[in-house]
Amino acid sequence: MNTAYLNQTLRILLLFVLVFGILYIASAVLIPLTFGVVLSMLLLPICHWLQSKGMSNGFASILSVVVLLIVIGGLVTMLQYQLSDLVNDLGKIEERVNNIIAGLKDYVKQHFGISHSEQQKIIKEQQGTSMGKAAGMVTTLIGSLAGILIDTILVLVYTFLFIFYRAHFKKFILQLFKPDNRKETEAVLDNAGKVTQNYLGGLGLMIVMLWIMYGIGFTIAGVNNALFFAVLCGILELVPFAGNITGTSITVLMALAQSSDITVVIGVLITYSLVQLIQTYVLEPLVVGDRLNINPLFTILIIVIGEAVWGIPGMILAVPLLGMFKIVCDHCEPLKDYAFLIGPPKEKKGEEGNFITRMFKRDK
Repeated sequence: MNTAYLNQTLRILLLFVLVFGILYIASAVLIPLTFGVVLSMLLLPICHWLQSKGMSNGFASILSVVVLLIVIGGLVTMLQYQLSDLVNDLGKIEERVNNIIAGLKDYVKQHFGISHSEQQKIIKEQQGTSMGKAAGMVTTLIGSLAGILIDTILVLVYTFLFIFYRAHFKKFILQLFKPDNRKETEAVLDNAGKVTQNYLGGLGLMIVMLWIMYGIGFTIAGVNNALFFAVLCGILELVPFAGNITGTSITVLMALAQSSDITVVIGVLITYSLVQLIQTYVLEPLVVGDRLNINPLFTILIIVIGEAVWGIPGMILAVPLLGMFKIVCDHCEPLKDYAFLIGPPKEKKGEEGNFITRMFKRDK
């Protein structure tokens, strides 16, 4: 084996380890900053459109952030409206949960011989030991909400500044490279922005379509506050693979708590199955497509790594960041082997399709 090539590979792997270490240690600073970068890329087409209408860069940048705030505010208002209806049903849900607990107590008594009084004693002992933990959890929750509010403000400020000073930052990055390489560097920056915009824009459109389909399906199934759970399932789609399963599981549990009718749960599961089929075979190929051009194995792997490094924000940001990294690898000679590894297998002409379709094709 070529020793020089091995040394180069080891140096690159060591660089990856160092980068992930820095990301983990500096997560409090880098998470809002990264969200600002990604959102600024998403809002750039709006800013460019406003400037094409004769608006100055400053006003266009501000209005782009205002559009983002309007979308988020509308979504929060809709969820709050649905959540208020859900709160009104808490009495019925509590009664249903108590009935379920009573049934579980009877089951334990019949099959394990533990009387109701003994079960209640065990529950009280557990509640006594958890009171201190509950107080700590409330304090932690308040601190977390305050941190989220501060991070949200930082993200909005970062987003505005990245949009407003985009030309300055781009010029700085180009100056880091030799004049002979600046044209290719500019192509990398443009491609990274376009890929991020296409992916996030397609993902947003798909989420809206999922809201509609889940809303119709949950309403037909008889789920109370169907719109709330439809929006929840759609938003959780931001976390690939695990998000839709989590949202549907929550909906199933709430359906069980709201009603004793098992057909509601069956309706939720049927809705989930149909929506997943439509999403996999229609929405993803047409709306999202293979816009990031990443191997599904590394999509799952980067989500796991993102969660380990940055938690839930890391799961959301991991996929678009990996897409940007692949573009850099495509244009950097020492990293082209890694771009090949991260990317999907090259398909023969006429064999294009999404991952699920290709998976069941017979090799020729």
